[in-house]
Amino acid sequence: MHDAFEHAVILEKLPLQIDCIATFGDNLLVGTRQGHLLLYGVLDGTGDNRFDVELRSSNKLFSKKPISQLAVVEQLNLLISLSDSVVSVHNLETFAHKFTLHKTKGASVFAVDIKERKQSSVFDPSPALELKLCVSVKRKLQLFSWRNGEFQEREDLLVPDAAKALVWSEDSLCVGFKKEYSLIKTGTGAATELFSTGRHLEPTIASLPSGELILCRDDISIITDSDGKKTQKQTLTWSDTPTELDYAEPYVIALLPRYVEIRTISPRALIQSIELPKSKFIARGKHLYIASPSYVWRLIPVSIPMQIQQLLHDKQFSLALMLADMVVEPEQEKAARKESIQNLYAFDLFCQKKFDDSLQLFAQLGTDPAQVIGLFPDLLPSEFRKLLEYPAPPPQLTPGELEKGCVALVEYLTRKRNELIKNSDKTESLQRGRNKDSTKEPSKADIKAQKNLEHKRQIIDTTLLKCYLQTNDALVAPLLRLKENFCHVEECERVLSKSKKYNELVILYQAKGLHKKGHEHLKLIFDFSVWVLKAHPDDGLKIFTEDLPEVEGLPRDKVLAHIEQCAKQLTIRYLEHIIFLWNESKPDFHNKLINCYRERVQVLMREYLDSLLTGDEPVPPGSEPGELGELRGRLLFLLETSKHYQAQHLLTHFPESFYHERALLLGRVGRHEEALAIYIHILHDPKLAEEYCHRNYNEGREGSKDVYVSLLRMYLAPPEISRKENMKPNIDVALNVLQEHHLKISTAKALELLPPSIQVREVYAFLLNVLEDKERKRKNSQVAFAYYPTGEILHYYCCKNLTSPPNSEHTTPRGSPTPEDNMLQRY
Repeated sequence: MHDAFEHAVILEKLPLQIDCIATFGDNLLVGTRQGHLLLYGVLDGTGDNRFDVELRSSNKLFSKKPISQLAVVEQLNLLISLSDSVVSVHNLETFAHKFTLHKTKGASVFAVDIKERKQSSVFDPSPALELKLCVSVKRKLQLFSWRNGEFQEREDLLVPDAAKALVWSEDSLCVGFKKEYSLIKTGTGAATELFSTGRHLEPTIASLPSGELILCRDDISIITDSDGKKTQKQTLTWSDTPTELDYAEPYVIALLPRYVEIRTISPRALIQSIELPKSKFIARGKHLYIASPSYVWRLIPVSIPMQIQQLLHDKQFSLALMLADMVVEPEQEKAARKESIQNLYAFDLFCQKKFDDSLQLFAQLGTDPAQVIGLFPDLLPSEFRKLLEYPAPPPQLTPGELEKGCVALVEYLTRKRNELIKNSDKTESLQRGRNKDSTKEPSKADIKAQKNLEHKRQIIDTTLLKCYLQTNDALVAPLLRLKENFCHVEECERVLSKSKKYNELVILYQAKGLHKKGHEHLKLIFDFSVWVLKAHPDDGLKIFTEDLPEVEGLPRDKVLAHIEQCAKQLTIRYLEHIIFLWNESKPDFHNKLINCYRERVQVLMREYLDSLLTGDEPVPPGSEPGELGELRGRLLFLLETSKHYQAQHLLTHFPESFYHERALLLGRVGRHEEALAIYIHILHDPKLAEEYCHRNYNEGREGSKDVYVSLLRMYLAPPEISRKENMKPNIDVALNVLQEHHLKISTAKALELLPPSIQVREVYAFLLNVLEDKERKRKNSQVAFAYYPTGEILHYYCCKNLTSPPNSEHTTPRGSPTPEDNMLQRY
């Protein structure tokens, strides 16, 4: 809480009972139960007197009954009063009675709406001021508009009960009845029920400058727009039930039974409580007054700068920013004040461990990144960090909090880094433009700005590296590989060495040009890598497979020979790395890897076959258990997918037991019938045979266009090895191949292979498909076109005039040929 207002007694122990008050300028109007109207002037006092209060007028004959309500329309010099249950209009200066609205007899409350309108031109005859009056009389709302010096009646609105509270809201009226609130459109009379008045049964309404309404229900206030819809998720909660409300930006003032309470809507907070006994009435104009039956007080706003200082001391930054917008001062000074508050707010958010919110606010403010980084421990050199000043010592962070903070810091620094890059590009572009036609050297200011920019980028990149080490060390290497990274070499060297990130350290050196290319020192590399390869094979292999341009550029044949000599068990892994990751295409390396696979598979295959029990059948290749299945699967994959090995050099190394591998190699050298013979007559797997044909069929390549004919021959004319095993031609499967793949099989060659015993009905479907295909091709090749002398071309069938194309100016009926027909050709 802080002091938003001070209070001072204006009238005390008045012998007349106050029933209402109103104010205009430096004047205070007091309406009494005895019917007297009192006018006081309240001016700034001198000496010990804060205010000089002067009774300027006392009209004892203003009314014979209590004055229940007063309203001032200063622009029209009018005073509107409610007394003896009727509304009257008076001269504001003399209180002279002008007229009484006799229709309002029985009135309980009235509401005035004053709007100043902008005239469209000097010739606009409509009044500059729009004054509307609504009077509640029993179950009616009587409407009036001010025209030509009088209130003109409008159509009354019927309501279910007498209104106890009444406020204008745009073209609607918010009405508080005994049990509920309603919003009534004055144009149509349509009513919207809002909500109940609560247990208190006394409605209390106030309006905001925005047109919103504050409606009380017991000890809470609900804020709605002029359509009755809630505009604030949360309500205002009071210490007791308010009897009156008013608004003095940015504060809502409520009169409670024991004291006056002051709150803000957003942020929702209790600001101040002032003990003003039995306060019942509130009036706001140039000044704010509160009255009880015998006292009147003025609420004096504390100066906004003083309020801001109190709020900053209490860390109420949102409200301090709100008040800063209200300070009357030059815009530059206001901006500086708000920035100072926001920086304090961002620092406080950090102290509350709200890292995302804090760093987002620092980013919006454009705070020096070093100032933000310094909030974290151990990210800046201690000497540099000591130079930074903060409102208070930054908080100590637990390991968990530090990690969470570093994640937010990474996002902040990444955004700042991108901003600096864009600014740098713009600056360079401007400098190039200025110096395009000049040999003038950059100014001292330009040089200083450039150095300052580079210094910021160095701090940001170095800090990013440290944050990555704490949150996600996989991002360290990509940062160091960036074309432009400004990482501070010595500082990064220190933290990388401490974290044992030696590979990243090498990348740092390479990025900064601090070591020469590797293959210039190949002998040294080989000499010093021997002990690593033997003692720590995994780390030793990384020497020759690290993701660095220098490593990738080493002569691979020499590296392979070195690995085979020092750590032969790593040969396969090295070859796999250069083939599958570095896309090595030299046939020698592919052949080498295939042979390495084969040699190891042969050893494991003998062990596997020896382990089988009598009667057990070997599983399909690549499905064997353990290392055998894994290696053989990789071998088959390489034989199927690689386009770089030399199959003719490998066949002699694969014995007959490697049926699947031999079939793939035979297919690669175009020996399709031998490959298919393995699939069909040795492995007895027609599915593999068809998959083989599908992979190798190529209509445009000699030797591959008849692969399905070779498949057909395997079924109809088994090779010698199959006949020795009493394998007979498989007519049914052959006919099925003809049926499914007739488009890929030469009809003449297929018919030559079929035995004479085959009946026509058995090949009927095949022949029918062939004939239909040929007929379709014939028809597709018979499309005729008409070519006109104008150069236009049409389908011949669409040509109705042989002399002129459609849409031409001259057409002749189609009939006997004309000389021009000689110019028309059919294709």
